Amino acid sequence: MDIEDKIKIVNSIAQEVITEDELRELFETNDHPVAYDGFEPSGLAPMHFGVYRAKTIKKLMKTGIKFNAYIADYFAFINNKMGGDIDRIKDVGRYFIEVWKASGLDVNIIWSSDLMKDPSYWDRFLKIGRSVSLDRAHRAITIMGRKEGDKLDTAQLFYPIMQVTDIFQMDVDICQLGIDQRKANILARETAKKFGWKVPVAVHHPYLLGLKGAPSNLLQMSEEEGMQYKMSKSNPKNSIFIHDTYDEIKKKINSAYCPERIIDGNPIFNYLDKIVIDDKDEPLSIDRPEKFGGIIEVENYKELVKYYEEGKIHPVDIKEFTTEKLEELIKPIREHFEKNKEAKELYEKVKSYQITR
Repeated sequence: MDIEDKIKIVNSIAQEVITEDELRELFETNDHPVAYDGFEPSGLAPMHFGVYRAKTIKKLMKTGIKFNAYIADYFAFINNKMGGDIDRIKDVGRYFIEVWKASGLDVNIIWSSDLMKDPSYWDRFLKIGRSVSLDRAHRAITIMGRKEGDKLDTAQLFYPIMQVTDIFQMDVDICQLGIDQRKANILARETAKKFGWKVPVAVHHPYLLGLKGAPSNLLQMSEEEGMQYKMSKSNPKNSIFIHDTYDEIKKKINSAYCPERIIDGNPIFNYLDKIVIDDKDEPLSIDRPEKFGGIIEVENYKELVKYYEEGKIHPVDIKEFTTEKLEELIKPIREHFEKNKEAKELYEKVKSYQITR
């Protein structure tokens, strides 16, 4: 694949690339750079984990990128997920692996508890920790879903330094995480320059909106302000899960924020753009009742957006279209957990656990 085509694919999933010139140089010198994302095992999988991330990772792997899926079990322990019960956290990690299988992902899986067994990890951790001020580490705690003013225990202050250590311990070339992890990746790049280590490229994908939507100026907000509008497993009523039935998906989509003629901050168009419509140049058909004009044909996604902004497509019709498409994507994953005995047992176990923040 041509290098410019590879960069185009990366940009198609990214909100930000730091920097594109470094990414181009990386592709010029390495046919199979290594990227990673870390996942705290913290409960049942929402759509942004089981569908959105799977799709973005598959796109990246088409460029030759090798992907590390990092199960951050010790990070979840520090962050008091699953009540800080490490055995439950590991059960959720194994459940995550089943989600990836069901999504058709074939990636390298690394557990943080395994990575940290190497004494060199802690040597690197201490070197990085000595180079970062306490204030800087404290400002970076937003990567763990906390606010800068939150009361923390000592271990939670280790979290940003551990995340930076991971990057170098795994020798990754690309940090491919959500935009809410930006502070850790910037810190890693600065740390690499201090020590003369390989500087990782940072590719940040946007998060999916929750069903309640967001203000139109979302992209102008700070990371901390914007995070409250993302889809999160901690708010089930604002999220779609991979285990939701067709009727549950339909009910949630029908109740979602979707004002007439408005695209910005509209979660329905966010899902269409990021999950449903892969080929933005492909023709689309939107079903409508005959009394409202019947089927409407559009040449591409851009025209779909234009028609909606002009009021030619009603929110009810675009919600119906989105529901059917999401069901097509979620159904195979849901059925994996219904038909596979081991996966089903893990799902039932995780579902029974009390999810804590």
